Amino acid sequence: MKIISGNTSKGGHYSPGVMSHGMLYISGQLPIDHGTGKIAEGGVAEQTRIALGNMERVLLAAGMQKEDVVLCRVYIPDISLWDEANAAYAEFFGAHKPARVMVPTTALHHAALIEIEAIAEMEKE
Repeated sequence: MKIISGNTSKGGHYSPGVMSHGMLYISGQLPIDHGTGKIAEGGVAEQTRIALGNMERVLLAAGMQKEDVVLCRVYIPDISLWDEANAAYAEFFGAHKPARVMVPTTALHHAALIEIEAIAEMEKE
């Protein structure tokens, strides 16, 4: 097992990424702006872009890229945000379509509008 930091914000008792047996498990990434250390301003589309960028930081730190992602779990505080979050997510991944679940939940930490966790595969079949 190898811990991957990716220079993401610290605050909770977790590792941003854990590499195990060729798989990278990325902890839930909030839309934290690394310039301010706070939740990014703007709507869910902007926050989705920031959270995905934070996920990509962990991928890059592990020597991987977004095309290596096989599964994302996306948490939003209200199902009404689904379309806008989905559009920003599709823009980020382009033709690559990892498996995904989008879960409407209650309020997220720091009043974020999105949190994204992912699993990526180092070795392809």
